[in-house]
Order: sequence, then structure tokens, then C-alpha cells
Amino acid sequence: MSQFNPVDHPHRRFNPLVGDWVLVSPHRAKRPWQGQVEKTAPDVRPVHDPECFLCPGNDRITGDHNPDYTDPYVFPNDFPALLTDTPDATSDSDLFRSSPARGEARVICFSPDHSKTLPQLSEQDIRKVVDTWADQVVELGQTYPWVQLFENKGAVMGCSNPHPHGQIWASSFLPNEARKEDDNQRQWQDDKGVNLLVEYALKESESGERTVVENDHWIAVVPYWAAWPFETLLLPKRHVLRMPDLTEVERDALADILKKLTTKYDNLFQTSFPYSMGWHGAPCHQGDASSDDNHWQLHAHFYPPLLRSATVRKFMVGFEMLAETQRDLTAEQAAARLRELPEKHYLENGHEPESSL
Repeated sequence: MSQFNPVDHPHRRFNPLVGDWVLVSPHRAKRPWQGQVEKTAPDVRPVHDPECFLCPGNDRITGDHNPDYTDPYVFPNDFPALLTDTPDATSDSDLFRSSPARGEARVICFSPDHSKTLPQLSEQDIRKVVDTWADQVVELGQTYPWVQLFENKGAVMGCSNPHPHGQIWASSFLPNEARKEDDNQRQWQDDKGVNLLVEYALKESESGERTVVENDHWIAVVPYWAAWPFETLLLPKRHVLRMPDLTEVERDALADILKKLTTKYDNLFQTSFPYSMGWHGAPCHQGDASSDDNHWQLHAHFYPPLLRSATVRKFMVGFEMLAETQRDLTAEQAAARLRELPEKHYLENGHEPESSL
């Protein structure tokens, strides 16, 4: 039997953050691809769309009127998944259990400009988004234990409005993914005496083989255990529990790395790169400072579906739905593809870089 080579041989990788395994099948990436590899049509949009429900000065579908906002604008979601006054759910059976679910859902318009997604905003404007995220965690965290900041970018990710925006869902419960991360980070710290993601960021920075972009305060990597082809994990280098805990310098550095990372995404296939991204930080405990959350580390997940081109995406089906997550491209190969891309957006000055294919 030949010696194991992670670039040639199937193997499994463990994700200590959630306690799951990922099957990596790198030999499959060598098979010929007979599908189309093409670019999408340019996404040309006006600065202001009079028909857009999120643009400044427009009416939303409910009849509510948007102000002429000039900075990030937050308002209650017109169709929230959670309500503040839901009666208690009860159950008397171990088989048919239910529990109460209350909360609030809000929308954050990143900017008044209908035409610019996150990588096309200036660092100064992205910094305003960061500050707004932090403010929302402070405000909603006084009432709810979990505040989920996230963005679904692109119609393929279920985004129903092209105006660049994100969402904020605050819940009276710890959702499944947060609970798994809470349990596993706590267990790691109890067992090894170190913070899981602080140690992980340090090791990745030292290695560099999965690093996509890095500055003095942040690092973005394709995680060793990545499930999606070009998935990334964004981490502060200092131990930080929640976004409001970031210093002014760290917030500036976050704006810098967000712009660079999302620009590389767009440059990969020269398209407005779709993804679902979101922030995970320590639960808020309704302002109770006595809770011990030192096992937590603030981080963001980016889950993009594109695989081979702007129109070819990965589907989580079959074995992945029924057995275990599987990927072909290794994390190291994906990171190298992203890392070598320019940090200047391909649409600037009408310049289009060569495809990375």
C-alpha cells in the first residue's frame, strides 16, 4: 500500500468546533469536468431603485416609509420568524417535545447605495456596518441570550432583495449551532486548558497554508475541516468574546479584512459571489457579567456554494444529507486559489483579472 498523501487519498477531517467529521475526496477533483464554465452577466444596478423596498425614501411592502438614511439603517423585519409575545409552548411527551421560542428579527441595510455590495463599499463605510452590528448585540443582548448577525448574499442563497443588507435575529434560546459550539469550546478548554479558536488562529497564522488574508488583528482561513468548497473562517487574533468587545483599532482592521476577503470572493469567478455569512460570539446572558464564557471566541463563518464557476455550485445532497459532509477540493487547495487573487475588485476601472481556472 502506498504512503498516505492528503492531496491524493480520501480521508476524514474532524471539526472540533461542532464535533462532526468531513469526508475529503481529493482524487475526485482530478476527474474531467464536462459542464459549462462561464461568467454571469454583469450585475449592473442603479444607486437608487425607486421600486426597491429597502432604498432610502421608499415605501416598504407594509406601507412603512424608509427615511432618507445615509448610514446603515436598521428596522424591524416586516415578516419576522420570531415574535416577542408568543405564548409558552407546552408538551407532555418525550417523543413530541416543544419549547417556547420568542425573539425579534431586524434588517440592516448596509448602505443607502443600492448598487454596492460589501466588497464595493469603502473601508469607512464597512466600519459603520461593524459598529452597527456591535450596537445591535449590546441592545438586543439586554433581553435575549443569542443575537445572530448574518447576511445571505445572492438569490441562490435565498436573498429576496438585491439591496445590500443583512439580518439580525435575537432569540430567547440558544440555537443548535450555537449550542454545539458552546459545548465543544467549553469541553476543549476544560480538557486542554487553552481556548480552542485562539489556539487555532495562532497555528493557522504560523502555518499560512490555509490563510486567505491576514492583518495585524485578524486572520481569514479556509478551515482545515471546511465543508463548502471556498468556506472561510474569520478570527480575531486576540481573545475576544463578543463584537462589542472589539477595540477601535480592531474594528478598523475588521473593516479592512472584510473588504479584502469579500473582494477575493468576487474576483474568484468574476461575479458577485453568493454566500451565507454570520457571526458567532459568546451568549449575552441579558447583561449578567458574572457568567463564565472564557471558552468562547468571536468568529464569523462564510459559507459560499460556488464550486467551479459563477454558475456551477455544490449541492449538499445524497451521502452528505444522509451520512456525512463530503468535499473534493482540499482546504489547502481552496485557500491557495483565493490567496493568489488580487485585493482590487475586478470591476474597478473596468479591469477584469484573468480567471483563476
